[in-house]
Amino acid sequence: MGIRKKSSKTPPVLSHEFIIQNHADIVSCLAMLFLLGLMFEITAKVAVMFVTLQYNVTIPVEGVLGEPVSFYHYGIKDMSTVFFYMLVAVILHAVIQEYVLDKINRRMHFSKTKHSKFNESGQLSAFYLFSCVWGTSIIVSENYFADPTSLWKGYPHTYFPFQMKFFYISQLAYWFHAFPELYFQKTKKEDIPRQLVYIGLYLFHIIGAYVLNLNHLGLVLLVLHYFVEFLFHISRLFYFSNEKYQKGFTLWAILFVLGRLLTLILSVLTVGFGLARAENQVLDIDSGNFNILAIRISVLASICITQAFMMWKFINFQLRRWREHLSPQPSQRKRTVPSKGKKGKENGVNGTVTSNGADSPRSRKEKHS
Repeated sequence: MGIRKKSSKTPPVLSHEFIIQNHADIVSCLAMLFLLGLMFEITAKVAVMFVTLQYNVTIPVEGVLGEPVSFYHYGIKDMSTVFFYMLVAVILHAVIQEYVLDKINRRMHFSKTKHSKFNESGQLSAFYLFSCVWGTSIIVSENYFADPTSLWKGYPHTYFPFQMKFFYISQLAYWFHAFPELYFQKTKKEDIPRQLVYIGLYLFHIIGAYVLNLNHLGLVLLVLHYFVEFLFHISRLFYFSNEKYQKGFTLWAILFVLGRLLTLILSVLTVGFGLARAENQVLDIDSGNFNILAIRISVLASICITQAFMMWKFINFQLRRWREHLSPQPSQRKRTVPSKGKKGKENGVNGTVTSNGADSPRSRKEKHS
């Protein structure tokens, strides 16, 4: 994420610089068009598809006092809802950047490298914290902690409560908004492949859990992963403010390994044992049942490969940190450099070295003798 320089000159309208500087205002106007569309009967039907959640199903509850319960399922119209909330994510990203991170950057006077990493960690830590709190509240309300068998019991989980459906829509919207942010934030070309892999892995797993009706397992794994990632980015923010704060990385390293193990355990327990013992193991796209052997193997393989890839990146990161820790510190290198300069100054006083670094006539005579 590059540094955005604000110039006093107004760039030409619709130029790249104009769009980058005013992208939040442009996106806000576009989002307002959808909201204004709700006010008119002609456009309300179209605007509703973008603003509100689709595929509402009301299920009656047995009993006299029982009130009907509203659930949701997924469909092609969810793409329009994801698009609208992607615009909202772009606006929130710009608000956090301008009113929080940019003000801190002006005070701290970071270098270009630290500036981009600080912005990245600032944005992601805010998102991870919000998602962890939201996801944990859903897990508690649905009693997933009290009854772990609910991760696979009653599969296929074709019906979502409102909060879970909105959670998945928000997750998809946030990670899709990361693509245009690569342009808006002037991301360096060498950083784009890493960012694309990072974003693609999130979207692949979230869409997979959403479409395959593994939303219970996906929710738990996302909250677990987001909590570990939040610790890393908040530790990096503290490290940028003061390089002495490195204990957070140690805690993150421990929880990272535990998080990978717990992810594999929950995935194997749910897909490898829970769904494998289910009675209905027939592919039925209409009813949302994907519980067949080929899909179960594909799900476990994708999770295991992703965890192995993350562990490989983690090991390389730790090895690089250890090498930097064992290498000579910059302060030690600086101590040796002034000593040579000091000798040069002393020789300069005696007339052996001229101001441009060449040997004086006196020094050449001494060398010849």
